[in-house]
Amino acid sequence: MRLVTVKMPETYLEGLDELVKMGRYSSRSEAIRIAVRELLKRELWGVPEHPTGFELTPRREPRRIMV
Repeated sequence: MRLVTVKMPETYLEGLDELVKMGRYSSRSEAIRIAVRELLKRELWGVPEHPTGFELTPRREPRRIMV
């Protein structure tokens, strides 16, 4: 993979950090890669969106923290 530097508003970073904290993604980078992939699928590669607006591929389960 190649490194890409991107400037974005603080609110976007806060949102990404919240998704990571919730366990939806393992890192900011993972969330951004998935967002870019979905954009390319829709805008460039012509993969239609699901009619309900939901993803066709299941997301992984949130991480469970054992205490």
